[in-house]
Amino acid sequence: MRQNTLLSTTLREAPADAEVISHQWMLRAGFIRQLAAGIYTYLPLGWRVLRKVEQIVREEMDRAGAQEMLMPAMQPTELWKESGRYAVYGPELIRLHDRHEREFALGPTHEEVITKLVSGEISSYRRLPVTLYQIQTKFRDERRPRFGLLRGREFLMKDAYSFDADWAGLDQTYWKMYDAYQRIFNRCALKYRPVEADAGAIGGEGGTHEFMALADIGEDTIAVCPHCEYAANIEKAVAGAVAGTGTGIGIGTGTVPQTPGSLTVEQEDLAQEQEKIHTPGIRTIDQLVQALGVEANEIIKTLIYTADGQAIAVLVRGDHEVNEIKVKNVLSVENLEIANAEVVAKATGAPVGFVGPVGLTIPVFMDRGVADMSRGIAGANEQDYHIRNVQPKRDLSLEHIGDFRNVVEGDICPRCEEGSLQFYRGIEVGHVFKLGTKYSEKLGARFLDASGSEQVMIMGCYGIGVSRILSAIVEQNQDEQGIIWPMALAPFQVHVIPVSLKDEIQMKTAEELYQRLVDCGIEVLLDDRDERPGVKFKDSDLIGIPIRIVVGKHAAEGNVEFKERARAEQKIMKLEDAFSCVVELVKASRVQKSL
Repeated sequence: MRQNTLLSTTLREAPADAEVISHQWMLRAGFIRQLAAGIYTYLPLGWRVLRKVEQIVREEMDRAGAQEMLMPAMQPTELWKESGRYAVYGPELIRLHDRHEREFALGPTHEEVITKLVSGEISSYRRLPVTLYQIQTKFRDERRPRFGLLRGREFLMKDAYSFDADWAGLDQTYWKMYDAYQRIFNRCALKYRPVEADAGAIGGEGGTHEFMALADIGEDTIAVCPHCEYAANIEKAVAGAVAGTGTGIGIGTGTVPQTPGSLTVEQEDLAQEQEKIHTPGIRTIDQLVQALGVEANEIIKTLIYTADGQAIAVLVRGDHEVNEIKVKNVLSVENLEIANAEVVAKATGAPVGFVGPVGLTIPVFMDRGVADMSRGIAGANEQDYHIRNVQPKRDLSLEHIGDFRNVVEGDICPRCEEGSLQFYRGIEVGHVFKLGTKYSEKLGARFLDASGSEQVMIMGCYGIGVSRILSAIVEQNQDEQGIIWPMALAPFQVHVIPVSLKDEIQMKTAEELYQRLVDCGIEVLLDDRDERPGVKFKDSDLIGIPIRIVVGKHAAEGNVEFKERARAEQKIMKLEDAFSCVVELVKASRVQKSL
């Protein structure tokens, strides 16, 4: 490709609304342009990278036995109502009406469509298992599109769906897809981590893993144990038991040897009476800590929610945060929202900031961290008052105890119980789900087994954010000069730059090198623009092509300047040696592809 004809305008400054580095570099390097909030055009450089990601995904999905197809982007909303997801997706589902007032949605995902299709195509166990996939534009009306390609309203996604005759078959398919995802992200040169995750709006009855590209700007927090393979999204992560405490309803203070007439520590705790204390205007945990001279972990925090319209209370320690997804999953509700002041007052008789668990008549869901407390401070359900010596075992309902909080750094690993959890930020680039019968039951995907009995198909689904991978790669591969593309995804593999278009030797050398490389099947960008050398070099660094060969003042001696974008040093070498180096580096990347 000759750069003089390439539609690629570089920018010296990033637009003010480009918040993250990947967005800034891709705009400045001429890979993408914004049409509207969350909607982007891929210019030729960006499209070349996107196609390479697609090809890697396609090759590995085919290798795993999946079959490619293409489904309509526009879906009748009757399917979404039939599956029960019409209301769950809410305003993110982009809806429209045709001239006959029939309602459609632009597909954010295709579980309903594929299930309906397979229900009409497969009726016998002999045609199972089957895995189908597509690479297609998806649409979601994000409340706040941001971070360039990371959270857009229109994006490219690979979505695959598997249909098995039983759970054992699904398990095999699931791990086959899991392995395919690892190969895809390895070939894309991503630094990533598979983590246990929550199924979210997709739902399902089995396991689910997210594939997180590690990056400081990631919107997801993942908890990782350095001593074992445990890793989980914070929505799913749990903490192991702390030594010396129980995981159920025990007070967790232990006992001491008794002498005649003495009390155990537990009995002494239970003997301590509640004490109401005056706390005028003190509503927050931080204010309580400062005013009473206590630690946050000595406070019982009571939060009132509405769960599908019913008021409930959730209790966590003052130094912990409620994990609303865990609460929602335990309750099996569609909507969980923090209650407004009116609901709080009706449920507790107190204003926000003075709510406590003692005497509540609404359902109370107690985190294990609270259940393990010997006593604590809580709201008194009366304005300007709190209570000391609230003892969960004595004073509170123990009917609903569970894991209702976010883990914190330093929590014990739940798997090996040796390591302490560490936090990282991640960009979700892939997600695999065991759906089970969530969609097949409702949408009629059934088959006859070997005995002639009707059975429900067992499903899985597997998504990759194809366009998101571009942003994740740039976040991980860039410096102060611009992007550093890995060879597998670079828009071109080699950038040949003649310093002076007026120098016949330089141009002849550059043209001959360009043609030789192209004849070897190597992707080359020849900078034949009539620009100053400094402009050419800055643009080259900005675009981030892996290998740069400068044909300049040394061309008369048969030498060129050779530089790899990821390395600081540059070498003067014979033209033939530079050609051989390029061939070897590209060959090595192709060997990696075939592994």
